[in-house]
Amino acid sequence: MGLRDKASKIDFASLTAPVSVTPETKQPKTAPGAMMAFANDARSDLLRENEMLKEAADKAAGLEAQLQEVRTELDGWEGARATRHLDPKRIGRSRYANRHESSFVGEDFERLKREIQESGGNVQPIKVRPASKPGGEFDYEVVFGHRRLEACTQLGLPVLAVIDNLDDRSLFVEMERENRERQDLSPWEQGMMYRRALDLGLFTSNRALATALGIDHSNVGKSLALARLPDEVVAAFRSPLEIQLRWAPLLNRALESDADGVRARAEKLLTQPSRPAAKEVLAKLLVADTELQVDAKPHTLTVKNKKAATLSFDADGRANVRIHVPLSVERRASLEKLLAEFLQNE
Repeated sequence: MGLRDKASKIDFASLTAPVSVTPETKQPKTAPGAMMAFANDARSDLLRENEMLKEAADKAAGLEAQLQEVRTELDGWEGARATRHLDPKRIGRSRYANRHESSFVGEDFERLKREIQESGGNVQPIKVRPASKPGGEFDYEVVFGHRRLEACTQLGLPVLAVIDNLDDRSLFVEMERENRERQDLSPWEQGMMYRRALDLGLFTSNRALATALGIDHSNVGKSLALARLPDEVVAAFRSPLEIQLRWAPLLNRALESDADGVRARAEKLLTQPSRPAAKEVLAKLLVADTELQVDAKPHTLTVKNKKAATLSFDADGRANVRIHVPLSVERRASLEKLLAEFLQNE
């Protein structure tokens, strides 16, 4: 048989379509047949490998797309911390706690309790850190959110909290800034917080404390002055939360010039069955046996049945004198001398 006859018997279609070999398939007996079979098997292997690579590439592209979605979602949570519901009874106050007990009574606190009760818990989480003494009475210490914690405790609700590992200084800074942004602390509470931080050596000076918190140095001094008032002076007010920051210099000067008298007047106020308003307490502490009343009407002085002058006092006991008659140069000088002598005897 010639080569032409042999070539006519070769199935060239097998070069374009895979042929599955079965046990019954006869093995080629000639060299060209073997070559064609080998080529067909190699092509089949290449096609299968190509399909597998294509499937792997498609799967990789899908995984890459999913990974990108996860990355995008994680970027949106950058800096966020998970919250947990904790048993409020396992959370205690830190030694820098800045809330007076009177912060947990009154209409404002009752309003907060109602809001939390209606919401089924505190929507705005508090912040805690692991207790500084593991194995003690509490598992956590409050960083900020004392009123929300107390409300949840009284209502028997778990408290929503963020847990963070903070040192004492970081705890103090976060506590102070959070309360300052909420404008929630009274000046006296703020002062007590500053006083504890200084007494415990958290900061070396008033100025260092003010710099760390980013607040005015003079306000730190005024707040500390309120926190260092004698106990009987603080107790003279219905609540220390009523003491205003601008009263600090007035009370300081009074204590410097007449500490025994201020304390005596404070103790006298403590014996009264009902405590007067805060401004009136201040006036009574500053002036001995004063009859000054807060919001009192101006006193009018008359000469020959004509209004000559008006005398009034503000809530801090400062006087305002207005003379309605014209004064000569000599009388102005006499008035100035009289006022100077009066104030020097204060």
